[in-house]
Amino acid sequence: MSTSTTQVVRPAGAGHETLYVLLFCLIVLLVAGSVVALHGEKQDVAPVAAHQLDARRDLTPGEQGIYADLRVTLDEIHLLQQDQQALPSPAQLAEEGFAPFAQDASSVSRGGHRWQLLESPAYLGLSQVSTTAGSFLMRIGSDANAAPDIWLTRNANPTVPGDLADSALIAAGWQQVVAQFDAGVTRQHRH
Repeated sequence: MSTSTTQVVRPAGAGHETLYVLLFCLIVLLVAGSVVALHGEKQDVAPVAAHQLDARRDLTPGEQGIYADLRVTLDEIHLLQQDQQALPSPAQLAEEGFAPFAQDASSVSRGGHRWQLLESPAYLGLSQVSTTAGSFLMRIGSDANAAPDIWLTRNANPTVPGDLADSALIAAGWQQVVAQFDAGVTRQHRH
């Protein structure tokens, strides 16, 4: 009879190979992390003046929506002003369907503003629900290419001064809404 023999073959240094692979992965991760840390850009946030609000950081979602709508509608207001030789009334803008002047579900959910045209000239939107969105004032200048001049107050019963100069608005509790465009917004890297 033949007897069977069993021979055990042990792996030749498999534990060492695993250790080397793990060390190599660790080195790759450390090098990649240091490259990212060295080439990362700092995002400096420019502070706004005390009488201003940053459109991205300081407004509620409803206020951001109204602010964006006002910026877009301002171009249409200037076009209608050129055609009619006068500023369109909020009723005309609502009839044309321009937000935030149109009374639709979006305007109701953003505070149900009641818009009026002031003689200064400016559009005043008084909020019906100041906890959702404050009241807005958009001054209309003669330069169609100028940046929108939009002001906000969160007072439940805002006062609108007869003089719409910056100093009078600030004294009445209004704050100017400004839009800052930096690398954090555009995600573009200039080299």
